Amino acid sequence: MTAGCFFCIVRQRTVTRLLFLISVPTPVHGTIFTLLKRYVQTQYDHSTWVRLLELSGLSATDFNHRDVYPDEHMYALVGQAAEMTGLSADELHEKFGEYLVPDMLYMYQKLIRPEWRTLDMLEHTETVMHTHVRAAHTGNRPPVLDVRRIGPNEALIEYVSPRRMGALAVGIVQGLARYFDEENHIVVEPLTSGNGERVQIRVLFVENGKAKQENGKPDSPFPI
Repeated sequence: MTAGCFFCIVRQRTVTRLLFLISVPTPVHGTIFTLLKRYVQTQYDHSTWVRLLELSGLSATDFNHRDVYPDEHMYALVGQAAEMTGLSADELHEKFGEYLVPDMLYMYQKLIRPEWRTLDMLEHTETVMHTHVRAAHTGNRPPVLDVRRIGPNEALIEYVSPRRMGALAVGIVQGLARYFDEENHIVVEPLTSGNGERVQIRVLFVENGKAKQENGKPDSPFPI
């Protein structure tokens, strides 16, 4: 087999996998709902979470971190939360994405090298963390993150998921920058709409510490 044929086969398999992930149902892991519950309780109180469940038609649902649940549950909760807060779904996804980071890093600490920082984490998310997640449970289908390290200080993320939650990925990048004390150096630049099935995000590390001004997104609590 020639090198050209080999790479054609690899490329075709990659395209086939992406099409498969886009076309099949994508249940959300129960851990995400558990963390969403804690996020709402932390930013407000337990009664707000109960009200959010009721208004979303999910009051009888008891989320277990070992199970997976339909995407529609997440859409219902985020949509209702958007109505309650006056924020957009994308804004809520970003805030929740930032909140997820410490717990996610704790869960996968055995897979993470101590020298990794924000760009390194992004570069290895798909091949290390997401591979582990998919192997742990056949129902787990995290989004595909095709991350290209363009240089030592730049990465390009292509998010692929029918969930259309690219803003969650943006929030996770911002959360990683904060976790690694690089929030003044990391610029997150979405290159496409955040609610598509394929979203591109450019991430830059700048040496001069001006990134926070360029991101231009002040912190604010979940104002339900």
